[in-house]
Amino acid sequence: MNKPLSIMIVAGEASGDSHAARLVDALREQHPATELHFYGCAGRKMKAAGVEAIVDAEGMAIIGILEVIRELPMFLKAFRKLKSAALERRPDALILVDFPEFNLRLAKTLSKSVPKVIYYISPQVWAWKQKRVQDIKHNVDQMLSILPFEKAFYSEHGFEKVTYVGHPIAGSVKPRIGRKEFCERHGLDPQRALVTLLPGSRRMEIKYTAPVLAEAGELVRSQIEGLQLVVALAPSRSKDDFESAVFRGGVRKEALEGLVYVNGETHEALGSADAAAVTSGTATLEAAVIGTPMCVVYKVSKLNNAAIRPRIKIDTFGLVNLIAGHKIARELIQNDLTAQSLAEEIRRLLDPQVNERFRAELESVRRSLGKEDASKLAAQAVARELDLASD
Repeated sequence: MNKPLSIMIVAGEASGDSHAARLVDALREQHPATELHFYGCAGRKMKAAGVEAIVDAEGMAIIGILEVIRELPMFLKAFRKLKSAALERRPDALILVDFPEFNLRLAKTLSKSVPKVIYYISPQVWAWKQKRVQDIKHNVDQMLSILPFEKAFYSEHGFEKVTYVGHPIAGSVKPRIGRKEFCERHGLDPQRALVTLLPGSRRMEIKYTAPVLAEAGELVRSQIEGLQLVVALAPSRSKDDFESAVFRGGVRKEALEGLVYVNGETHEALGSADAAAVTSGTATLEAAVIGTPMCVVYKVSKLNNAAIRPRIKIDTFGLVNLIAGHKIARELIQNDLTAQSLAEEIRRLLDPQVNERFRAELESVRRSLGKEDASKLAAQAVARELDLASD
């Protein structure tokens, strides 16, 4: 029997919480005879997987310069609690999951005090702040990469301790029900065109994307008879969140008429859709794995855009396009995102020939993301770092 292991694991957003929980489950499944105790910054799914929450991750997913500044005391308090717990409990390893602004600082602070620092889901240093590679080289023992081009990027910058494990969504994204059942469940007609709108999971994303999505939806419905629109909300978001954002954005209430809202059924809504408008992020890869033609949308405040955009070193935002190596999906970002431009793209995606070609191109993206369960491969990489023998 292996000796008991104590592992601090830190995630700060809904997607990171989900990936971390699956990693914990995979480690326990692969090493049932080893006593593994996990603690750290945990959300709902990590806690369900048995991770002790020194810090609750709920509420940590904040974007925007002003928004982060307002919540700075919360982040500082969380940082101090995790640092103190690590110094007091002396974990055998620190596993950091995504959440780069917070986790890279934690790695720098604790790298000399923790035997192993493992980073799962690389910060997007290839997109901006490439100087961070030097911090990673000094403070991270093993990087577990989920995007196929990241290993080569790190190698070019002199960091070889990178293992590509594939993307966690590759083996986990699959609609639980088909289009017919989904439509029956929500009073929709499976014979009519259906478009799914994904406004994002963060409040700031919804604030700026929801008004445009609603207005574009109203416009395209006036042009395509019988078109059905589904708003797929993250489990942490509600219909009120979406509608409040639409009203605050100055869009008339008629734009909300006929919208069908689903919560926690993103994969089913994408799988049932003929096309989708997807807020930039992991959701674009979920749509790609499912095979749904999409338009990538994103918008933030003018202040945040002015502060962040000049630092970005790449000319494409959507992960689906980055992995494909060219722009499969049109990207409507910031000022390019208008009701008119989005309605025009939705109409284009609903053209049968365009739709068929798009679905064929998504197949290459699916293959690039890997076939095996990334969580299991990541768990194997963690075990190798900890010299954890098979039980």
